[in-house]
Amino acid sequence: MNRRKKINQTLKGKAKKANAKKAGSNKPKYVSKAERELVQQTEQQEASQLAVSSDDNQEVTAE
Repeated sequence: MNRRKKINQTLKGKAKKANAKKAGSNKPKYVSKAERELVQQTEQQEASQLAVSSDDNQEVTAE
């Protein structure tokens, strides 16, 4: 491989790596199974609290 071709090859490779690093990823961030369970539990607790508070509001308006 001649010198000019080798230099161009290395420069193109570095530019390609820089563009790939800058572009980022479309893939969503990994969330572990334990984290998913914690999120699900907190959502269920919030939903149950909302249901309880809406039941309390209905009782107050009924009286």
